[in-house]
Amino acid sequence: MSKLTRLLVLLLAIGGGMLYKRLNNLWGDLPAPTLDPQQWWGDEEQPKDYAAYLANSSEVVNNRLMYPETTIEALTKQLNRTLRLTPPLEGVAFEYGFNSDYLKELVAYWRDDYLPRWREREVFLWQFNHFTTEIQGLRMHFLNLMVYDENKVGKNHYPVLLLHGWPGSVREFYDLIHMLHQSHLDPNNKYIFNVIVPSLPGYGWSQGTSRPGLGPAQMAVMLRNLMLRLGYDKFFIQGGDWGSILGSHIATLYPENVLGYHSNMCNNMSPRSTVKGFLAGIWPRLFVPSGFEDFFFPKSRELRYLIEESGYFHLQATKPDTIGAALTDNPVGLAAYILEKFSTWTNASYRSLPDGGLKQRYKLDALFDNVMIYYLTNSITTSQRLYAEGYTSEQRQLQLERVPTSVPTGCARFKGDIMHFLDLQLREKYKNLIHSTYYARGGHFAALEVPKVLYKDFIEFVKKVESKFKIKSL
Repeated sequence: MSKLTRLLVLLLAIGGGMLYKRLNNLWGDLPAPTLDPQQWWGDEEQPKDYAAYLANSSEVVNNRLMYPETTIEALTKQLNRTLRLTPPLEGVAFEYGFNSDYLKELVAYWRDDYLPRWREREVFLWQFNHFTTEIQGLRMHFLNLMVYDENKVGKNHYPVLLLHGWPGSVREFYDLIHMLHQSHLDPNNKYIFNVIVPSLPGYGWSQGTSRPGLGPAQMAVMLRNLMLRLGYDKFFIQGGDWGSILGSHIATLYPENVLGYHSNMCNNMSPRSTVKGFLAGIWPRLFVPSGFEDFFFPKSRELRYLIEESGYFHLQATKPDTIGAALTDNPVGLAAYILEKFSTWTNASYRSLPDGGLKQRYKLDALFDNVMIYYLTNSITTSQRLYAEGYTSEQRQLQLERVPTSVPTGCARFKGDIMHFLDLQLREKYKNLIHSTYYARGGHFAALEVPKVLYKDFIEFVKKVESKFKIKSL
């Protein structure tokens, strides 16, 4: 690097520092807003006596939904229709979206292999205890696995809330659920966990609202109320995608309830974080652990990837009902729309493969379990509305990205994920970022793709929380 170049870099850094100091006064930390913990989302009018409503709606019901044979036969009939798919362009795999030749193969698998075994898959999906309860007027579905008293001797016992995102579901967590729930059987492990896994409102078997305004902040209130309903006033959180944002919001709004927040998609979109990310790009080696520079840089590559992959985001954040109408009662389109994300968001290089690399990291049954949840519950439109509600002016005015939290925080980065943030950026919000790890293998759906890695990372985070903070076991 020439002397002139070094001088220019130095001047740019000094100027950037002065700009950051000035902007810091405009974009500094904010106090947490107060949200209504009783805000009503049900179809009917809110009860005048809310205390009486809580007393009458607090029942938690064990459910096992069964779908009639006619529902499966109707789906099979739809998949039997002649597919009028446009052939892919010559030499094109997944670069233009889901390859139509491979889509025909997957539809045949779904129809001829998966659906004839549906009752087997149904038993698999219902292997855990499924419950519903009513929270703020909406039916909330969740899995709840508890460890009984006789297994607690010599163990530290904590509740953990697992939060999925889009286009995922509770199905993503099945392997991780087993590992967490059975961790007490390992004589070398001193932890046992009560595991709570909700379907987000509007996803899967959780009811969506008919009222506008149910954004991520309001959803965080509901999820915290669910945990209080179940008797957990202190708990860990783990989440990715929307689950990362929701977990962050709970830790921000209710730090007194969160023992620790762990995410496999840590992010901070605050103005100060953005400026720091830009400045770090001038001299990456000063801010990134050696060997992991390519997680973050060059930024031009990340920006190009986000532009290419964010088309769905703009659709769902502006016209969720339009794209929802195109996918509702259209199982082939629904499968293509959802599974394409499991290809590209797992590894961007899979776009060059004729099958999108779907079978390299996942079992087809697991992928179709997830598609079936969206299809059977008809939740694609209500799930996508979260994007529109997440970017309203009312939601942005909360400025939760500028509200710091002292909750112990852990970040597990998987290289194939959509984006990554530096510790330098994350500490703007997460004042107790005590755990930061990097994994060369794995992508956006880490819980489904690499559950053992995610489990071990979470356990290491819990150990650090215990060593640095005084937390109490159940």
